[in-house]
Amino acid sequence: MLLTRRQIILLILLTLMWGVNWPVMKFSLRELTPLHFRALTMTGGCLFLLLWLQFQHISLKITWQDFFKIVWLALPNVVGWHMFSILGVGELASGRAAILGFTMPIWTALLGALLMGQRLNARIWISIVAASAAVGLLSYNELTHMTGRPIGIFWMQLGAVCWAVGTLLFGRIKPQIPIQATTVWMLGIGSAIFWVIASMLEPAPSWHFSIPMWAALFYSMFINFGAAQLIWFNLASSLPPSASAFSIMAVPLVGTFSAALLVNETPHVADIIAAGCVMVAIASAVLRKTPVPVKHADTR
Repeated sequence: MLLTRRQIILLILLTLMWGVNWPVMKFSLRELTPLHFRALTMTGGCLFLLLWLQFQHISLKITWQDFFKIVWLALPNVVGWHMFSILGVGELASGRAAILGFTMPIWTALLGALLMGQRLNARIWISIVAASAAVGLLSYNELTHMTGRPIGIFWMQLGAVCWAVGTLLFGRIKPQIPIQATTVWMLGIGSAIFWVIASMLEPAPSWHFSIPMWAALFYSMFINFGAAQLIWFNLASSLPPSASAFSIMAVPLVGTFSAALLVNETPHVADIIAAGCVMVAIASAVLRKTPVPVKHADTR
């Protein structure tokens, strides 16, 4: 299936939006605590998408049965992924966090084999080896430096596992409402949980932010959770799996190099090699005749 010019442009925009979001998150943590950042930006993005759904006349009405299904989906997909990934970004260079976070398709394949009996073929083993090499390389780099933060690697891998669990749950738990409405409900539930956890574990923010910080919050709310999500909705129903995979593959690389411009991070040789390993791992895991599902409702 050949992509149209419009699809190619949207795919490039989506990759850039998701990639740049990693250093934007890192920048935001200079003035706002991690959980309050997630609560605020997720709420803004949820409201943006809610307005879009109203404009598109997509109903949010659900049954109690679907509501409880969505809660189960939201816990790993929204709460788990977004909580552990922002904690990881707080500990690591944002480009490095992006590389580690995007081991999630490999975890999806591995957990699918362990929990659901899915077969691990040669391509999946290549993915596991490549992803393990990336994690091992960055772990060694963090452990051998005086300023290393190996706990950040743990947070990112925990987030990737949550993503994988959520992806597998999407194959088993299917609410009887449009995916757009499911996503908004998940973000709404996640926002409420984040506000509760943030108020319990973090001091109240001052809300007196610098202009660059407001710009970063705007990006996270309306570009990452808003515009990127709308592009994903547009492309998900028409893109071949291979195109979706290439978009996912490029995000860690965009995150690594955009971090050099936005937050003055210097990519090391280990980061470049690890990013290459993750790209190989994702390509091997996803670019198949029967691809591992990458994400049904992307809530990055």
